[in-house]
Amino acid sequence: MDVNQELVNVQDALKRIGGSMDLYKRLLSSFTGGDHISPLEEALSTGTSEQAAHVIHTLKGTAANLSLTKLSHAATELEHKVKSGEDHSDTLAELKNIYLLTSQEISKIY
Repeated sequence: MDVNQELVNVQDALKRIGGSMDLYKRLLSSFTGGDHISPLEEALSTGTSEQAAHVIHTLKGTAANLSLTKLSHAATELEHKVKSGEDHSDTLAELKNIYLLTSQEISKIY
């Protein structure tokens, strides 16, 4: 399996979940089957910064648990900017790009 380890660290994830590739595939399938970007964009455009930070925090945690390293880092950066009231438009665009790249890498796994 030729997967970009910066985006999807399979070995780290397998350590985290006891080595079960079948379980990891199911978790990844569940992740890619959901819509993570629309709720994020909606929270950023219509919600409070606290609501947006909560949505981002959930994405960050899920990505970290699945060892989607670059996505988790991008979510961390976006969360920080939202909480501090900084302009986050470039960071959001970067997160969306990383999300797409990560999804492409995940599709190579199953």
